[in-house]
Amino acid sequence: MEKKIHLIFSIVMSLFMVGIMSFVVTYLNIGWNEQTIDKWLSGFFVAWLVGFPLLYIFAPIFKKTITKYLSK
Repeated sequence: MEKKIHLIFSIVMSLFMVGIMSFVVTYLNIGWNEQTIDKWLSGFFVAWLVGFPLLYIFAPIFKKTITKYLSK
């Protein structure tokens, strides 16, 4: 069950973070025009392909390290 929770968490969190960050960067770079949504979606797709695996792999490592550090 823990692996399923981690998978779903990683999907939801990466969609949320990548969606917001890619939109902000797209908007700052080109402003609001007729290409904004298309550029954002293409950037979002590439960023999510990178972001999801990174979150899935490194979140448990960071959680374990931080928990260990703070419980001292």
